[in-house]
Amino acid sequence: MPPGLRRRTPGLRREEVAQLAGVGVTWYTWLEQGRPINASVQVLDAVARVLQLDAIERDHLYRLAGVPFVPEPVSDEEAVGRDVQAILDALDPLPAAVYNARYDVQATNPTYRLLWPLTSRVPRRERNLLYKLFTVPECCSTFVNSRDELPWMVAQLRRSYGRHVGEPDWERFVRSLIDVSPQFAQLWASGDVAAPGSRVKVYRHLAVGLVNMASNSLAIDGMAEHRIVVYTPVAEEDRQQIERLRGIDDPVVGCAVHGRPVSVALAEKDGPAGGAGTVRAAAEPR
Repeated sequence: MPPGLRRRTPGLRREEVAQLAGVGVTWYTWLEQGRPINASVQVLDAVARVLQLDAIERDHLYRLAGVPFVPEPVSDEEAVGRDVQAILDALDPLPAAVYNARYDVQATNPTYRLLWPLTSRVPRRERNLLYKLFTVPECCSTFVNSRDELPWMVAQLRRSYGRHVGEPDWERFVRSLIDVSPQFAQLWASGDVAAPGSRVKVYRHLAVGLVNMASNSLAIDGMAEHRIVVYTPVAEEDRQQIERLRGIDDPVVGCAVHGRPVSVALAEKDGPAGGAGTVRAAAEPR
């Protein structure tokens, strides 16, 4: 905006927001007043850009406008903010990620992306922990103690679901898991609930063998229903296993029969042969 305008209070005037967003002042006034004007995704994007809304604020704007579609963040930093991403990066070489209540992987650090590339280096719509866990073939699963951990994770999901009953995105997500996984359907039907907490999880990797890691969840100020999960090696041997894996340029994911280098698995997902034919490479349950 041109300098020199006298202001009694800081911030943009309503007319200035409308001008910068490329909409009429009257229309923008109606938007502020909550009138039924059927705001489009493009206009809401423009308003969010002018007001410099973060991911949480943008989601709130869309909910207020009654628009179900929310543009997905382009980068991890955009999804969680610069400060939270800096914390994840500072935790490296401990694997760390931000999950929401539905186990969507929102942001990660370098070691996490190395250990579990197919839940961190794929399009955001594919970055869901539970969907990977319940759709990967058992032979390709790296999650050794899944019989203990999966019921607990589903119980956490059900606890969070209690705050979202009837929401279309949540209902579609739960239904999709029930449809593709009889195991999930059985666990979901149990009705068990649980809260996040410290757990020891055991993974198997073709290059280094077994790795035992303790997972701990940390709340994030200003990001409701999101948490930083940090994976700490249980013993010195486990730390060394991770360091060995960090030294491999293109590790193999999957089992001894169906495994392939990460570069190949990601290329297959991006190419015309991607999809069902590559699901065996998605061997990264958490």
